[in-house]
Amino acid sequence: MDKIKFFPDSLDVQNKKVILRLDLNVPLKDKIIIDDTRITLCLPLIKRLIEKKAKIIIISHLGRPKGERDPALSLIPIYKYLKNILQTNVYFFSGDFDNEVQDKFSQLKKSEVIVVENIRFFKEEMKDDENFSKRLGSIGDIYINDAFSCSHRKQASIHKITKFVSKSYAGPLLKKEVDSINLIIKDKKDPVTCIIGGSKISTKINLIINLVKKINNLVIVGAMANNFFVYKNFSVGKSLIENNTKEIIKKIYHEASKYKCEILIPEDCIVATNFEGKGKNKDLTQILENELILDIGFKTIKKIKQTIDKSKTVLWNGPAGYFENENFLNGTISIAEFISNNTKKKSLISVLGGGDTLAAINKSKNKLSFSHLSTAGGAFLEYLEGKDLPGLSVLK
Repeated sequence: MDKIKFFPDSLDVQNKKVILRLDLNVPLKDKIIIDDTRITLCLPLIKRLIEKKAKIIIISHLGRPKGERDPALSLIPIYKYLKNILQTNVYFFSGDFDNEVQDKFSQLKKSEVIVVENIRFFKEEMKDDENFSKRLGSIGDIYINDAFSCSHRKQASIHKITKFVSKSYAGPLLKKEVDSINLIIKDKKDPVTCIIGGSKISTKINLIINLVKKINNLVIVGAMANNFFVYKNFSVGKSLIENNTKEIIKKIYHEASKYKCEILIPEDCIVATNFEGKGKNKDLTQILENELILDIGFKTIKKIKQTIDKSKTVLWNGPAGYFENENFLNGTISIAEFISNNTKKKSLISVLGGGDTLAAINKSKNKLSFSHLSTAGGAFLEYLEGKDLPGLSVLK
């Protein structure tokens, strides 16, 4: 397979217009940025291009406006943030990408930055429209995709734009994402343990089937585990389950057996009669009809820690319990802190992905360390499945 072309730092970009496709999809409240992590991750590349005297055009999205101009999803707060932090002129473009669009960007000077309004305000972006892509491409000399989280989508600023720019590359953040996931699926250090949570097994079936062929241990947590309990004829009370998962789980066990991957499901759990309640630790045989399974239990935490302790690589996607209520956060935080400790002290390779996973571990009162934290959701999972992502295939 052709390799992805990564942006070479040695490339002369002076006086060149560089289109930067970034993921600046940060959480806002009343037009104020709540968490600037995604912006700060992008700053080193932006500052490096300023230093190299490029003309920088930033394209990003915010939320899902579905081709409509929604003031609540404007990139103006991100523009103001960058204007405040970058030591150069920063402008904002909220116009249309019409036939005169090249002229609108021709005034940009060396080391200046222009932030384009939410690209998803344009219906043509979502449709990967050829003419729109051509107009986007016409405003730059070089294209850099540093938005791995969007690279599983066929959208104009990710996909077809590359046909209309003379040089296209993947950026350093995208490289870090790809390299980190490759530590799980290609350049792995055995034993490899994957902890998979979340609520739906149907959305992760292809991922799991692909993983069991390549890893040593698969740990199932979260509401997804409830389906495995039902498969093994345990009562789960009022807990969240999916219908018609018996054949899916049967296939997972069959593939795991074939490739000698051990599957671990919880032995005990924390239950309550409602999501706002306090929990009790119970074995799987003790769950009542009016109870909900909302976290993993103490014996399970101990067993997962033992598995992690024997591992050299850990991938984690999906929290272990209903983390929104701190009474059911213990499983997730216990695992996170143990992985962090082994990352620091035992050179464990730890790759964590998914918005809910990161939101859950951010509730820890301690400073945690991991090899890589991925903010990419769908792209992270699809790349793990072994799919060739549209945004990456055009950069090969």
